[in-house]
Amino acid sequence: MNEQADVIILETEEKMNKACNVLLHEFTHVRTGRANPGLLNDITISYYGVDTPLNQIGSVSVIDGNQLYIKPYDKSLIKDIEHAIHASSLGLNPINDGVGVRLILPQPTEQRRKELVKDVEKFGEQAKVAIRNVRRDGNDHLKKLGLTEDDEKGYIDDVQELTNQYIAKVDQLTKEKSSELLKI
Repeated sequence: MNEQADVIILETEEKMNKACNVLLHEFTHVRTGRANPGLLNDITISYYGVDTPLNQIGSVSVIDGNQLYIKPYDKSLIKDIEHAIHASSLGLNPINDGVGVRLILPQPTEQRRKELVKDVEKFGEQAKVAIRNVRRDGNDHLKKLGLTEDDEKGYIDDVQELTNQYIAKVDQLTKEKSSELLKI
């Protein structure tokens, strides 16, 4: 066994896993009509001059499956939260009740659901491309080690096996998210 080759295999697997994690992160931004606090992960509020993630200045809870309720720890931030949500690309109208901010997520139309499925498939394809690029890089590194022909082929086969596993994982994640979108 070659230690350098083993390290390359481990790094390759780690990078492929990161590609899947990026895909899952992208999926949190796809609105399904169900409330998910992950929708608000990229929203920041200026709190004492520092841009602070929304989930750190208040609690975010799911109500009735299609509503998010944001209750800030400091009530003076309610207006700032409203402005940040309006300025975001979420397309939601926050409702201020004096204590917190309520977001009602409308159910997407069938046409919108199909568009969202296309977006999900696009994200899945991007993840597959990233995984294939990691495979190529891993194979290039292995070829530079000057291994025997049999050892090199064995390690390259290992990289291909990892690639197949992660491509299948991306397909499964994409299929799950698409079926979630198509449910009414």
